[in-house]
Amino acid sequence: MQRELRMWRIYGAVSTLAFVVVAVSGFTIARQKASFGTIDVQRINVVEPDGTVRMVISDKARFPGAIIRGKEYPFNRHTAGMLFFNDEGTENGGLIFGGQKNKDGTVSSYGHLSFDRYEQDQELNLEYLQDGSGQSTKLAFLDQPDWPITEALRLPRSEWRHFAATHPHSTPRLMMSRARDGSVSLGLKDEQGHTRILIRVAADGTPIIELLDPSGKIVSQLSQSK
Repeated sequence: MQRELRMWRIYGAVSTLAFVVVAVSGFTIARQKASFGTIDVQRINVVEPDGTVRMVISDKARFPGAIIRGKEYPFNRHTAGMLFFNDEGTENGGLIFGGQKNKDGTVSSYGHLSFDRYEQDQELNLEYLQDGSGQSTKLAFLDQPDWPITEALRLPRSEWRHFAATHPHSTPRLMMSRARDGSVSLGLKDEQGHTRILIRVAADGTPIIELLDPSGKIVSQLSQSK
């Protein structure tokens, strides 16, 4: 009996020691910084120690829907890219991109970088678009409404049009763009989204400055022919 008791004590001591070694080793491994020469991955989630998501890098197949306060809502964007999240785990901007040659031989390419208002849509965006009919580039500043975007995301897609018709919507304030015809312009808008100052260089090189009233009527113009 004494021999068996001694063996059980030894076993208990060895087991406790082994548990401590494994726990300490696991803690040490967890704190080590891994280094890779090359890594192939479909999606990376960057999270805080409490699990709050702060950034997602993903391919098209695993790109997430709209994430608000850690809850994901269906929203298929059919793209690859990167999403940014605020301290509450809510999307507040992102970078998406893509392009290909289509079956008919035409090519397409796009890139879009944006930053969002709190629990709303983008207030600043920079985008490039190329398709079979040409290409364009745009930098835009927008004002977004106060209602949280979750009010729309909770609804079936079939009700989005009615919701948009009964709620305040985004208002463009500044648009700097290169159009498909090669012209460039800078449009400054009032709080209702009406263009009040338009500065542009036409496709033929003609510079034009226009002042407009809220209805879009030109009240003053400065233009110089080539």
